[in-house]
Amino acid sequence: MAAKILDGKAIALELRESIAEEIKSQVAKGNKAPGLAVILVGEDPASQVYVRNKKIACEKAGFVDVSMELPASTTQEELLARIDELNARDDVHGIIVQLPVPKHIDPEELIERIDPKKDVDGFHPYNMGRLATRMPVLAPCTPHGVMTMLAKTGIPLRGLNAVVVGASNIVGVPMTLELLNERATVTVCHSATKDLAKKVSEADIVVVGVGIPEMVKGDWIKDGAIVIDVGINRLEDGRLVGDVEYEVAKEKASWITPVPGGVGPMTIATLLQNTLQAAYEL
Repeated sequence: MAAKILDGKAIALELRESIAEEIKSQVAKGNKAPGLAVILVGEDPASQVYVRNKKIACEKAGFVDVSMELPASTTQEELLARIDELNARDDVHGIIVQLPVPKHIDPEELIERIDPKKDVDGFHPYNMGRLATRMPVLAPCTPHGVMTMLAKTGIPLRGLNAVVVGASNIVGVPMTLELLNERATVTVCHSATKDLAKKVSEADIVVVGVGIPEMVKGDWIKDGAIVIDVGINRLEDGRLVGDVEYEVAKEKASWITPVPGGVGPMTIATLLQNTLQAAYEL
């Protein structure tokens, strides 16, 4: 039996509509609409598309867009000064630095400079630490969006075996912490992992985010497993594929995310959710 599809577009739309209704309610009470600042440095084409999509989502939800687009020649000191300005503004509730940044910029210093209460990407060491100690405030968007999707399956995660393929600070590490907080038993796999296929084949939940087209083969998937594919890769023929061999995996999994239209839309929706929280709860 083919897997059920975890439709990220539909789930994200539902979340964004609820966020828009909450903003309307808050503004009717006399509160400010949330302000989100996305700092884009340089002209990376993929980043420009992503930032444009964020702006559209902000506008539709009723956010105030206070984004900044800066030239690639911007210095570290100039960027830090811009972040300080945004930290001090009471009309700005969320700040993110769009990655990647030019090579002469240290992204970690920028992230640490953002006020943790405005760190709606969830990458500040304070917010990562809160997640690690089971006291999350603003959680990284992609993993938290995945948790929203997993909740839609109606399957309790407690006691399930989960394998996370990829150990980045953006996806792999916070994804592991999110699953641990739901009492799943988690194995983290990376470039030094031995016998990856065996580990994946034993998993009830597989989350893959490595940026390698179809690296996880469909026949590795355990019958009835939930498959979450965070990757999105463009092949030479123009096709977009994930990090999982979708056509084979969907015949074995119970639930699976498509690429595109799976995890991607949830990342932006969760960014808005974090900004809403930062505006009215922190």
